[in-house]
Amino acid sequence: MSDRRYPDEVTEDFPAPPVTFVDREDREIEVRPYDGSEAAYEALVTMYDSFDPADRAQGIPPGGETRIRDWLDAILAEDCLNVIAWCGDDAAGHATLVPDEAAVYELAIFVHQTYQRAGIGTHLIRTLLGHGQTSGIEKVWLTVERWNRAAVSLYEKIGFETSNAESFELEMALRLNDAE
Repeated sequence: MSDRRYPDEVTEDFPAPPVTFVDREDREIEVRPYDGSEAAYEALVTMYDSFDPADRAQGIPPGGETRIRDWLDAILAEDCLNVIAWCGDDAAGHATLVPDEAAVYELAIFVHQTYQRAGIGTHLIRTLLGHGQTSGIEKVWLTVERWNRAAVSLYEKIGFETSNAESFELEMALRLNDAE
């Protein structure tokens, strides 16, 4: 068991997917759950293959198509929750909740550099958390490099609280649902 601390209070309700919005660049974006289709999988491979290496953190997303496919096979598994932000047929962003222990999930979010700073990340994470709420997930945690002020600010705005700040990374946590 982890000694990770979670907020006592359950967070706000988040919107469940699908969610459609217009980003700050006037593009229509739809956030939908990953449907397991070959088209969705290949769109993610394409997105991650062209991902700017400068935007990689903690070794993810991996570089190189083979490593990307292996990584996607792990995080697109049946026990994970995934949502994709679509701009037409292009994957603009992807967020995942990966099980860590019973009813506890680790969150990771990625927005392709072409679509960053347009509000997509906020909608993407809020929709993923809504998907998690409707799926009965109790707790979510993440790590973020402490100098990534934009990400830290986004997570705090969403309701994450710092649970551990002892290294170069911050560990942040959120309570989505009460224990059943």
